[in-house]
Amino acid sequence: QVQLVESGGGLVQTGGSLRLSCAASGRILSSAAMGWFRQAPGKVREFVAAVTWSGLLYYADFVKGRFTISRGNAKNMVYLQMNSLKPEDTAVYYCAATRGPNGIYRVDATYDYWGQGTQVTVSS
Repeated sequence: QVQLVESGGGLVQTGGSLRLSCAASGRILSSAAMGWFRQAPGKVREFVAAVTWSGLLYYADFVKGRFTISRGNAKNMVYLQMNSLKPEDTAVYYCAATRGPNGIYRVDATYDYWGQGTQVTVSS
């Protein structure tokens, strides 16, 4: 059984920064991809960023240049550095992981494991 636990969310002013962390425990493969999604109130869950086992990075257009995804050396940690935050970035952020290396990483159906989410609130 794989468990994902996010941390690092909180309240920040416009233009501020936050760093989200996700720790994976259990039988997660080093070949798994890990990603971040978010869901704002009344909106569908949307892709934010992903990193594959080989280090390929994927970003949603609305976060390019502001957010950076990275993976820990042990491959069971993933981070999301968020800079220049905007009120529209307010959402619950979810960490996700796949069972294996294949999939369309921008699509939430690709992911097999999900964390409980961490709230990010950006005040104007």
